[in-house]
Amino acid sequence: MPEVFAVALASMHQDMARVDRVAQNLANATTPGYRREVTVSRSFADALASAAGVSQSARPEPVEGRAVGSTVPGKLSDAGAVGVLLDTRPGTLRITAQPLDLAIEGEGYFEVATDTGRAYTRAGAFQLDARGRLVTPQGFPVLGTDGEIVLTTRTPAIDPAGRITEPDAASGPARTPDAAVAQLRIVRFSENATLRNTGGGLLECDEPPDAIEQASVRVRQGALENANVSSAREMVHLMETVRHFETMQRVVQGYDELIATSIRKLGDLG
Repeated sequence: MPEVFAVALASMHQDMARVDRVAQNLANATTPGYRREVTVSRSFADALASAAGVSQSARPEPVEGRAVGSTVPGKLSDAGAVGVLLDTRPGTLRITAQPLDLAIEGEGYFEVATDTGRAYTRAGAFQLDARGRLVTPQGFPVLGTDGEIVLTTRTPAIDPAGRITEPDAASGPARTPDAAVAQLRIVRFSENATLRNTGGGLLECDEPPDAIEQASVRVRQGALENANVSSAREMVHLMETVRHFETMQRVVQGYDELIATSIRKLGDLG
């Protein structure tokens, strides 16, 4: 297959991957704590030069903001490879006044225990299960510094450092109103950590996280973090991608017509 056809086909596959990411971001625009996914790939000029045997450095297309975590099927030096990065910029906060709704101001993630291991989230729409455990909407326990967090009231007080007290507990074991019953475990990852979206606002990482010191934690009770997705920006990206796909189609059609014309003229010469 001629290099132009191969690179144009790879470029159109990249555009399809971008459309998938845009669709996922738009579908989760109202999901608390969701982190948008963006694609990176080599530019058409670099991919064409590489296919022609010209040495070029891999220059991924620019990504706005700080993005970490990559699931790349292949290397970016390959013409058809597309990398998926997680945009970790925080979203805006939405006040809910619900005592079990929590948001983290600044960096950090809540740590939860799932059936397959530890997971991490910025989606703090928590609730209590039948056993009094603080859990995610999926029923996964939220972890504190001493393990699962068990409460005796649905109206705990949680200070900015993640310290949980139960000043109005009316049942369960007697507790001093201002005595901490648990401490939220807030963690962070290194810049090179690979984070993966697993659905439901949860992230996984093969690298163990570091706990953020209590003095540096900033938890906001009665609030949720919105997804860091701008519907307008995603629609702009969608239109850009569609236009680029159409351009690649015209490149293929134009090159095909050029070859057909060349063959026809060669035949006339014969």
